[in-house]
Amino acid sequence: MSFEVPDDRKYLESHEWVDDAEDTARVGISDFAQDELGDVVFVELPDEGDELAAGDEFGVVESIKAVSDLYSPVNGTVTAVNDALADQPELVNEDPFGDGWMLEVELADDSGLDDLLTADEYREQIE
Repeated sequence: MSFEVPDDRKYLESHEWVDDAEDTARVGISDFAQDELGDVVFVELPDEGDELAAGDEFGVVESIKAVSDLYSPVNGTVTAVNDALADQPELVNEDPFGDGWMLEVELADDSGLDDLLTADEYREQIE
């Protein structure tokens, strides 16, 4: 099976993605991750203003098959959360790189972007 892996993102081995932005980045989970989870029924996200460090747990995604922790791919401050996921958690399944995004993070100076997997490296991991 082939999964969407956009080249303009960086990835954690735990299947979170971050867009390759300069100041504020969006974070979500990969197409592979949403497929493995099955139908997402609940998403718990942090509050705006929360500080995140790369690798820190920032929330939980619950599906009909499993409950999985979510990990921050970068260092920074949460500036927005996708409130639509409270009423429409299925957006994570339907559009994981678009409407199913989870949060926006104002990147710290040492964001940690350079430590993440490229799209090619992530593709190798999930094959």
